Amino acid sequence: MSIRIEKDEIDSQNECVGFEVLKPRVVKLTTRTEVDVRRTLPHKQLRMIGAWCFVDHYGPTTQVTGMTIGAHPHVGLQTVTWLFDGRIMHNDSLGTHQEINPAQLNLMTAGRGIAHSEQSLEAESTMHGVQLWIALPDETRKTTPLFEHFSQLPTSSKDGITTKVFVGQYQDLKSPAKIFSDLVGAEFKGKAGKVNLDLNSDFEYGVLNVGPELEINGHKVGFGELAYTPVGQNTFEVNSQGDIHFLLLGGKPFGEKILMWWNFIGRTHEEIVAARELWNFHNQSIPDFADEIKQRIPAPELPNLRLTAR
Repeated sequence: MSIRIEKDEIDSQNECVGFEVLKPRVVKLTTRTEVDVRRTLPHKQLRMIGAWCFVDHYGPTTQVTGMTIGAHPHVGLQTVTWLFDGRIMHNDSLGTHQEINPAQLNLMTAGRGIAHSEQSLEAESTMHGVQLWIALPDETRKTTPLFEHFSQLPTSSKDGITTKVFVGQYQDLKSPAKIFSDLVGAEFKGKAGKVNLDLNSDFEYGVLNVGPELEINGHKVGFGELAYTPVGQNTFEVNSQGDIHFLLLGGKPFGEKILMWWNFIGRTHEEIVAARELWNFHNQSIPDFADEIKQRIPAPELPNLRLTAR
């Protein structure tokens, strides 16, 4: 997805020192679509959860215009597209043309630079999903671009709850997706009741609620909200009087400062300037490609200040 990072998100710090429930900020996905997204990361109180650096949650929506996002670049990160409802067509500069359906993983490793577009396939159908970004560590952030699609992922069912791991490992379930940090991304879905989550005490975690209100360790977490806990936690008790549906995102604290602007992640102001110029001046180190959308989204103007890694 092509997004604009606001100044308070650029300036965000990891200020959460204990359990926090973070409310999302509602933003437009693009100027071309009417779809709203709820953004919980980056948050003015929380910059990252492990290497997870961006969490956008959209839908359920039945906007007639659907979701249309023209060609745009990414640098220095991985994107995770994860759907609960709807279908999306992904096209990219590697020559990929891939339809994605619910409970299937699209993982795009931008590395030194990639461009892609996304379009919902049925404009009037329900769309519900998330777009997640993973910051690449310094030693691998200029790796060769890669796209992976997985239609089958490790899954287990217990006490009416289905667990599906799309990134990293949870208990005995391990995703085949290629990642570069110690992370977990998993979906939990099922009937009302209680779920006890086993946590790695070396990880920090976020629980993104995409269903009815949850209660986590005694704290209420509404639809679209993100419950965060720092390292040192061994378990979460999740209760709900309605059907349970949430994502568990976790990882070891990243340990590096990053600079995130528009669709780029770098370390210095000069890197961001260079990435912007490569895209806007059609440098083919990030190749153009053909798709049905036929739109190329230019990078916006840089703010009138020097960007710094945080």
